[in-house]
Parts: sequence; C-alpha cells; structure tokens
Amino acid sequence: MELPTKTFRVTRADLVRYAGASGDFNPIHWSDRFATGVGLPGVIAHGMFTMALVGRAVTEWAGAPDAVVDYGVRFTRPVPVPDDDDGTEVEVTAKVKDTTEEGLTRIDIIATCRGQKVLSQARAVIRTPR
Repeated sequence: MELPTKTFRVTRADLVRYAGASGDFNPIHWSDRFATGVGLPGVIAHGMFTMALVGRAVTEWAGAPDAVVDYGVRFTRPVPVPDDDDGTEVEVTAKVKDTTEEGLTRIDIIATCRGQKVLSQARAVIRTPR
C-alpha cells in the first residue's frame, strides 16, 4: 500500500532558520562561493534538516509523533537550494512493507529532490493507526 505523497518547499530562509536553531553555520549551507569551491553544486540543505522534513511526513502518516517507534535514513545526495524566492522541493513517498501482529507497521520511504533520490535505506516503524 502506498501512503500519500508529502511535498516540502525548502528555501534559503529555511536554511537560515535551521542554522540558527541547530547551531550549524557551515558555509556550505549559506555561501554559494564556498559550496562550489568544495565541489558542491551550490548551497545545500542541512542533512539533518532534510531528515527532519521526512520525519514530519512519517509523523503525519503515523497520526502522532509518539506513534513513531523507529526511524532512520542514510544520506545519498545533497539537496541544492537555489538563491531565489522559490527554493526547491523535497518530495516524500512511502510504501507499507509489513504489519506485525503486535500492531507495528514498517514503511519504506523515498525522498527525492528534482527527481534525484536524496536518502537511501529510509525506513520507519510506526504503531499501526487505528
């Protein structure tokens, strides 16, 4: 069973807010000159910010934050965020892989940006919504 697609817009302003909240002021998240100088396509979103967006989708599918039993990802590709008013989008889809007799549901998650998969081995276990 496929779960409803969730789409999240990411702008440079979001990166500034996340940097302030997390304390991660690495210039790859705000300086195009620095980011391209180290071989990136430009400014990229914080990996943990991307993971948090996907986690938000998981909690929405689960129905409540405390229904998430386990959640993990591996970072595959950066999320480039252009310096404009539109930013970019992270699209999150998932499929239910298994439901146990104990009422736990395992979901496999796919997160993409511009058609490119940005996370791998993204999975969650949630208490089965009633």
